[in-house]
Amino acid sequence: MEKRTSVLNNGLIWAGAAISLAEILTGTCFAPLGMVKGIIAILIGHVIGCTMFFLAGIIGGKTRLSAMETTKRSFGVWGSKFFAFLNVLQLVGWTGIMIYDGAVSINGIMETGKWIWCLVIGGLIIVWILVGITNLGKINVVAMTLLFLLTLLLCRLIFFTGAAPIFEMEGNIGFGAAVELAVAMPLSWLPLISDYTRIAEKPVAATLTSAAVYGVVSSFMYTIGMGAAIYTGEYDIAAIMVKAGLGIAGLLIVVFSTVTTTFLDAYSAGISSETIWSKINGKKAAILVTVLGMAGAVFYPMDDITGFLYLIGSVFAPMIAIQIADYFILKNDSSNGKFDLGRCIIWLMGFVLYRYFMQLDFVVGSTFPDMIITVLLTVSYGYIRRKRSI
Repeated sequence: MEKRTSVLNNGLIWAGAAISLAEILTGTCFAPLGMVKGIIAILIGHVIGCTMFFLAGIIGGKTRLSAMETTKRSFGVWGSKFFAFLNVLQLVGWTGIMIYDGAVSINGIMETGKWIWCLVIGGLIIVWILVGITNLGKINVVAMTLLFLLTLLLCRLIFFTGAAPIFEMEGNIGFGAAVELAVAMPLSWLPLISDYTRIAEKPVAATLTSAAVYGVVSSFMYTIGMGAAIYTGEYDIAAIMVKAGLGIAGLLIVVFSTVTTTFLDAYSAGISSETIWSKINGKKAAILVTVLGMAGAVFYPMDDITGFLYLIGSVFAPMIAIQIADYFILKNDSSNGKFDLGRCIIWLMGFVLYRYFMQLDFVVGSTFPDMIITVLLTVSYGYIRRKRSI
């Protein structure tokens, strides 16, 4: 019998995902809005994103299926393979980005060579993979306790040293675009959440805890990044940590936060690979993804991830909207079908709509209106098909 994870273990997993260098770096983009508007944008975005995160996790937890296996219920077997392939690609990208950001930031503190830290971080991620998701309980408790304490130290050094904030930050970001950046991070985890809730002892409680913990901690990390940029006048995390006087503590934050977050990307890439081809060994695939990410981090510059985040949103927001409509409203299950053309067309329409909404800078971002329209289209399509089959 497969070993189940506890509610606490799931909470710790997603706390580790949220305590991330990528979250802090993305938070710096909010600095031009100022502290008050920035926090409002962060909170609105996380409420939207984590609601979708919760609903996606419930589907996997209730059905005991991995994230990409659940897509069969809406898109059929071949549709599921298509989204699994897209998910593996985005996870290879995330793995490379996270290793790159971690290595660049550590090198900014230690100046020993970026490639060395790419290998160190990648090696630690492989160790995490070999230990396995169900055996990480005690390791995660130690790592999360350390990370949380160090993050509180960073917060105190940034916000409570008496320094005057620098409100005139260079950069231009609209409020709607900022909300969408806040939505984008939890949205990027939608194709992964069910990989963890499917093996939870109590799937509903574990999903609720995961969404709540991730939402709170991620908002906190965004705020730290924004505050660090406002109070130090820097967007570079290494320069921020040097100005904050963190030194070795800053290095530990970067290393462990990068490992605990990127492990989830690589692990889920392995799970998604099994959806594409059942003969693939998920653990070996996860290690291969880590190696590819290390190579990408060594040889390619990955400094600006905002475009990547928006691309992920445009792909996976309409996908999960269709799944939500099918599971919670239509009670549809197309798992035995090869390909649902109608729902794939609706997904494509949702993808195009998302890209269009990005140009309009809605106050609630692009994801929310895109998902509402996609859900309505899916429900309408589902009822029309049912009437025709009667």
